[in-house]
Amino acid sequence: MDRMADDRPGRSDQELVVSALRGELAAFDELVRRHQKQATALAYRLLGNTDDALEVVQEAFLASYRKLGTLSRQERFKPWLLRIVANVSLNRRRGRALRRTLSLEAMAAGGDQDRGELNRPDPHAATGEQHASAHELRGLIERTIDGMPPLQAQALLLFVRAEMPQKEIAQMLGCSVEAVKWHVFSARKKLKEVLKDYL
Repeated sequence: MDRMADDRPGRSDQELVVSALRGELAAFDELVRRHQKQATALAYRLLGNTDDALEVVQEAFLASYRKLGTLSRQERFKPWLLRIVANVSLNRRRGRALRRTLSLEAMAAGGDQDRGELNRPDPHAATGEQHASAHELRGLIERTIDGMPPLQAQALLLFVRAEMPQKEIAQMLGCSVEAVKWHVFSARKKLKEVLKDYL
């Protein structure tokens, strides 16, 4: 079959998935082209580093290709892929120290308007002792997030760090908006408990 015929425009994600499962590599190539930009943007927001984001997206596309046969609702390729990107990003976070600082205010505060700046340096960490304390605090935040149940950590990071709307997070995680709200609330509550001596 002609490669151009396999890669014709206008096909839905579901049609492309079905074609890719039949061995048409051009169909999976089109899925990559179609979703690579959003996948990379999500990985970058979660990791704060371009090189890490590009590696995560490559790993996520490879994983999605290998697991394509397990996707039961083929029309939901995009949220499924983005969930893989989030999972790989979370694993990457757990495997190394982040280069960016997390804002305590954004992580512990409530409400949509209080997402905060996650990449700003701690303005109070001017002295060596204060810098060490800020570093310790960031480490505690990271360990707390890493110790959360995966859905809770993902919901928090997608909402606070990636600044995704709760409706999109719900579609990506395969749960209701109310469940996303509950996961974010529970995660913030846990952070407040752990960080009460610092507040």
